[in-house]
Amino acid sequence: MENSQELLNSVRMARFVARGSLRLDAVVPAEMNAEGLAVLAAGVPPVPYGTPLSEAYAKGSFVRRLLELPQVAGALRSLVGPEPWVDHHFVHIREPHGGEAQGLHGDAIIDVRPDAFDVQLMYYPQAVTLEMGGTLSVPGSHLRRTNESDTGRYQNLRGQDRLVCPAGTVVLLHHGIWHGGRRNDSDVRRYMFKIRFNPRVRQRRLWDTSDLHDPRVTAELDVMFPWYEGATGRLERYNRILLWRELTGDGDFDVDRWVTRVSNRPKETVE
Repeated sequence: MENSQELLNSVRMARFVARGSLRLDAVVPAEMNAEGLAVLAAGVPPVPYGTPLSEAYAKGSFVRRLLELPQVAGALRSLVGPEPWVDHHFVHIREPHGGEAQGLHGDAIIDVRPDAFDVQLMYYPQAVTLEMGGTLSVPGSHLRRTNESDTGRYQNLRGQDRLVCPAGTVVLLHHGIWHGGRRNDSDVRRYMFKIRFNPRVRQRRLWDTSDLHDPRVTAELDVMFPWYEGATGRLERYNRILLWRELTGDGDFDVDRWVTRVSNRPKETVE
């Protein structure tokens, strides 16, 4: 897809690695959102699994233009690289005063890759209020291995993010993040359009790395979230460091020597 792109920088990339999500508020223009509501109401024809992005949506189509917006295109390029496959897409609709709160879950339990990840794009063409029941997600949950619905019994976790956003917001999620749609208690029909992307290149230094050594990168990767337990919260940071090493190609990167101390394999006797 030929278009201008605004790549992520290293600080924002590290924030995604730590949180498992990236939010682009009101990135889609108002006139496109009005068009988007009509397009989603009519339905978006399916795309065969594994279709390269440039072939998935017709030139000039609404979805194509959505994905060509510079901030959206740049974020996708930074996360999954050029020409990812379209895994699938779906239009989610919640009727007024309808539906039930979806159980908290992570997608695709069989996907346990430690060195790669899919990205799910969620587009909200209208402003989402708390009453409309926007997507709930749990920051920092994406690298914790669970069966798909094991977390469904949890109703509320400290620090969870129940989406409230302006119209035209796009959210990009790591495929493993715990999330769930909420019941719509408003008088307005709520729409959300989701696309899952599979990378076709190694996800290494795909973003603007000019700030790779900015101290804020380490600060982002070291963040703790309110729902973390004291001990296992360290495991989340450990797994982030491993992922960051894969993404940057820097096998020596560490934060407070979490990985260094457990990867140490002495080969010589010290006298």
